[in-house]
Amino acid sequence: MDIGVVLQTDPPASEVVRLMKAAEDRGFGYGWTFDSVVLWQEPFVIYSRILEATKDLIVGPMVTNPSTRDWSVTASLFATLNDMYGNRTVCGIGRGDSARRVIGQKPANLATLREAMHVIRELAEGREVSHHGTPVRIPWVRDGKLPMWMAAYGPKALQLVGEHADGFILQTADPAITRWTIGSVRQAAADAGRDPSSIKICVAAPAYVGDDLPHQRDQLRWFGGMVGNHVADLVARYGESGPVPHELTDYIKGREGYDYSHHGKAGNRSTDFVPDQIVDRFCLLGPEAAHVERLQELKELGVDQFSLYLMHDQREETLDAYAHIIQKL
Repeated sequence: MDIGVVLQTDPPASEVVRLMKAAEDRGFGYGWTFDSVVLWQEPFVIYSRILEATKDLIVGPMVTNPSTRDWSVTASLFATLNDMYGNRTVCGIGRGDSARRVIGQKPANLATLREAMHVIRELAEGREVSHHGTPVRIPWVRDGKLPMWMAAYGPKALQLVGEHADGFILQTADPAITRWTIGSVRQAAADAGRDPSSIKICVAAPAYVGDDLPHQRDQLRWFGGMVGNHVADLVARYGESGPVPHELTDYIKGREGYDYSHHGKAGNRSTDFVPDQIVDRFCLLGPEAAHVERLQELKELGVDQFSLYLMHDQREETLDAYAHIIQKL
């Protein structure tokens, strides 16, 4: 199982670069960041510094969206990085949450996301594609490669992953939800005539190694609120008795609103509705042995990569602990 790390691009950017290099030095294979350019700094500028400071780390957004940048810009950004540092990028993409909502816009629909994935991949890999009704090709791309990994929760989004994406990003480490979503993705791939095993599976969630569970839960409760933004959209679309598992939907009944100024931060006051059991299911916490046990369970379910969000007060200690955990997987 590959292990990755997810950071926010908080200033100073040099600290993001330092932590990414520290992660690679400890055996991490992937370095992801948020992509929400009002709340944090522009990630693609920082990716250049990360790639320069590392040797083999694969770098990309978790996740970008189809609407913040023109698709030709997104493709050229990835293609430029790949030309400079070798094909060491991956495009994590979804409908868009904070990046869209903080500028008063709704997330993109799935039809737009599907087309964006196609256009961005084709351009970044040097092929001609129709964009805005015009044939477009980036002429300087040579041997470009850009895997498209899509984040999803709901049935139609999971179907889109299975039909068109190279990888699937699930932002929760709950085994029951993992089992259901992977099954949905693989069935959609099979129905589309694709090899289900060709789709890489990435589970992403906060991880905090230690013995003080109440403190860890307080530090990681923000994640249930972040996931809850997507779940609220699913409940609005499918209803409380729809096809989405209750393990994912029931906990948001007490959700009253969300303040994006505290998005992804420990102590987020908009996440008081998230109960302890959701933190325990969605995240990895407790002593090292508990992390190894959960990761082994996820691996048996078909997860190829676990990427840990490092938004809490023990970042260095968690990186050090995962250097040991990586050796046991």
